[in-house]
Amino acid sequence: MDKVFNSLAGAGGLAGRRPLHLAIGMFDGVHLGHRAVIEAATRSARRSGGSAAVLTFDPHPSRLFRPDDPVRLIMDSEQRVEALLALGVAGVVVQPFDATFAGIEAEELLPHLRAHLPNLHTVYVGENWRFGRGRRGDVALLVAEAKKHGLHVVSAPRINGDGDPISSTRIRALLLEGRVDAANVLLGTAYASEAVVAGGKRLGRTIGFPTLNLPWAPDLRPRFGVYVVAVTRAEGSDKLRSGVANYGLRPTVETSSEPLLEIHLLEECPFAVGDRLRVEWLAFLRPEQRFSGLEELKAQIARDRAAALAWFGD
Repeated sequence: MDKVFNSLAGAGGLAGRRPLHLAIGMFDGVHLGHRAVIEAATRSARRSGGSAAVLTFDPHPSRLFRPDDPVRLIMDSEQRVEALLALGVAGVVVQPFDATFAGIEAEELLPHLRAHLPNLHTVYVGENWRFGRGRRGDVALLVAEAKKHGLHVVSAPRINGDGDPISSTRIRALLLEGRVDAANVLLGTAYASEAVVAGGKRLGRTIGFPTLNLPWAPDLRPRFGVYVVAVTRAEGSDKLRSGVANYGLRPTVETSSEPLLEIHLLEECPFAVGDRLRVEWLAFLRPEQRFSGLEELKAQIARDRAAALAWFGD
């Protein structure tokens, strides 16, 4: 059975005949607040013999309404779907957010969902969720409309972290500041990137610090700098290997407009060009900087390596 559906129109068979418990939201980052919404759906589905699923959207609505200044996303659509499926839902519907969908009146959303998902039983949203044309709908309206259609609504309260509500906006700001350790607390897991190892100039090897070169330019670029990381193959069950990484434009050795993620492993390297790697970002060590030459760069990399080893307790 398919678990990923590219639109509501193609998701009619989702969950078969069992009552459908549907969590709805953008869920960028799939952080602890998002997980509370989705876990409410999965718990209810298990208790009632139903099935839990997620409805999310692509692209982000800001791409439609503010194309010159869209929200920069923590995860791309593929990463988000993988993270959602990992929470144990039966399926994920990725609804294209276009002008037609955006134009649905708030009062018409539930009938629209039920037309495509006839076994819809309960919808689960965050307490601040807005919907419908002009974002006019809120949870109070959703509850009122659900009663008319024999449906149920569960609104999950926002979860706080360090005294403030956890939100994707807050996590984005932390990543832009390089504060991945704080972002990871709110995400409930390590911020991660995936990219394919590319061939390089082998400069790192000549100065005693061989690196894995991963071209990677996400929608939301974390602060350029040096990080403590853990690395494994994106597919497979390899163990995580400790490393230190530089993410940025490498101003000391070249002029580039595209960022590169360079990883120096602190242990034996089993990876090669062409491998797709998953990199977990654990801590920020320092901003990217320009050095006077290779000797100064080499000395700083040695200090970065020592700092990363100390972070891991080695």
